[in-house]
Amino acid sequence: MSLLKHFVTVGGATLSSRLLGFIRDVTMAAIIGTGPVADAFFVAFRLPNLFRRLFAEGAFNSAFVPLFARSLEEQGEEGARRFGEEVLAGLFWTLLVITAIAEVAMPALVWVLAPGFYSDPDKYDLAVLLSRITFPYLLCMSLIAFLGGILNTFERFAAAAFAPVLLNVVMIAVLGLIAVLGLDAGRESGIVLAGGVALAGLVQLVALATALKRYGFHLSMKRPRLTPGVKRLLQLGVPGVIAGGITQINIAVGTIIASTQASAVSYLYYADRVYQLPLGVVGIAIGVVLLPDLSRQLRAGNGDGVLHTQNRALEFALALTLPAAIALIVIPHPIISVLFQRGAFSAADTQATTAALAAFGVGLPSFVLIKVFSPAFFAREDTKTPMWFAGAAMVINVVGAFALYPFLAHVGIALATSLAGWANALLLVITLWRRGDFVPDAALAKRLPLMLLASLLMGGCVYAGAWALEDWLAAPALILRVAALALLVTGGMTAFALFVQLTGAVDIAARLKALRSKR
Repeated sequence: MSLLKHFVTVGGATLSSRLLGFIRDVTMAAIIGTGPVADAFFVAFRLPNLFRRLFAEGAFNSAFVPLFARSLEEQGEEGARRFGEEVLAGLFWTLLVITAIAEVAMPALVWVLAPGFYSDPDKYDLAVLLSRITFPYLLCMSLIAFLGGILNTFERFAAAAFAPVLLNVVMIAVLGLIAVLGLDAGRESGIVLAGGVALAGLVQLVALATALKRYGFHLSMKRPRLTPGVKRLLQLGVPGVIAGGITQINIAVGTIIASTQASAVSYLYYADRVYQLPLGVVGIAIGVVLLPDLSRQLRAGNGDGVLHTQNRALEFALALTLPAAIALIVIPHPIISVLFQRGAFSAADTQATTAALAAFGVGLPSFVLIKVFSPAFFAREDTKTPMWFAGAAMVINVVGAFALYPFLAHVGIALATSLAGWANALLLVITLWRRGDFVPDAALAKRLPLMLLASLLMGGCVYAGAWALEDWLAAPALILRVAALALLVTGGMTAFALFVQLTGAVDIAARLKALRSKR
């Protein structure tokens, strides 16, 4: 029950962040649209995020959390504090050096990430400028990942989970400032947005540092030293750079290829933002909670508990992900048109983004499965195996993107990302199964096919609903379109709940009765 409680805490915080992120992106779409400034800003925003997820969230969480949990278990809080201070010193000064080098080498970095911009000097120069403004965000967010890892190990998930909400609050305020100042979709708007990203990183860092201080776990800045603990972190962290950041690497490859097509970077960005909602709420919540939980159970020698936790986590993940994936494939156009089509975001932009969203929807379950199965390796301090699988998936992504792009344009990039996700997920689960580290229990074997059936039946209902509400979804009044989409989403959720009850995938009535009894 505590595991589910933590899932709900992190998932609820992530949902709040994603909803605010949609408000941010809807406002951004209306103000800067999908033109050259939007392309330049999205590349500038993606660059520190790429490094953050590679060097902080991906590598750091996969390597640091199991080692910190071991220090806490074997040496107590004082030993864990010493290890934390050693890591903090190394992390801070390494990031400072990386940031300084990146600021100097930014023209080359932008050229690598978006080579298609080079043929447009104004767009390229703006991307370099905005990237220099946003890149310090990496330093702040990497330290946030460090502080969040400590809090999560102590089962204090709320503070780190709600930190991204602050990013969206700051960015919405910045967009409001742009509107008040009457700036158009030009260079000035891009500079103000980039400054907002850097400010948001600082705000989040202060919030996490305050939360850790209130918990009573104090860290001091020491001189960086290559201690045995830091060496072990590096040994695990280097493979984790690839294993934990595979999604971002694939997106970066897509950005490089998409930069050769006008507005393609923006199409992929807006589609990515939509499918990231279920991925963030479910996948990130499970990944954040599962890693420290599995690490503790393995340290305690509770093998049966580990298998039970993995089965229930997989069941929980797919119960929420499968219907979301079907919906993204079946009704992508109403989703994109209602969320973004206004102001500088045209009907043609909606059509292009819709196709990319459907392609991403195909891979959504795989991205969540990666979040479910990767912690089983990381908790055992095995980051090399996921690294090799991530490398194989990256090859599939690159080859697929180049092969499909001439025929499907930016949609081929999204489809290649999904194919790579499925390859990675299958390699992870097959390897765990062969090692005996994941064994599906009877409940999971029974429920998963029934959940898939319920999701497909729900998809048929949603498709019929979109056809019935076609006039409302295309109405000139935004309020009617929003109401129609809300009705469609609510109807889909109700249909799925009904079908899982009828098929026996989940006995909702029994679950509610048990919940009332506990209360």
